[in-house]
Amino acid sequence: MTMNWKKWIKAAGIRAIKTMAQTAIATIGAAAVISEVNWAVVASATALAGILSLLTSLAGLPETQDINVYYDTPYPHADELEDKI
Repeated sequence: MTMNWKKWIKAAGIRAIKTMAQTAIATIGAAAVISEVNWAVVASATALAGILSLLTSLAGLPETQDINVYYDTPYPHADELEDKI
């Protein structure tokens, strides 16, 4: 049995990095001038956004929706699930 955790970690990591970058830009942009930026607030808000993104990814990632974590093949019986929806 092979694990696809690497694919999930990569997708969740990319999503967390993007979220952190967006948060940092928004937090820095809230200051009127660059010299007024509270870097401690930027760092803590950015770190919190990254943690929350990873925790949210535990619920599921659209990028890995068709990947079974335990097998290298698409999720078994996925076609049967579509028929029930």
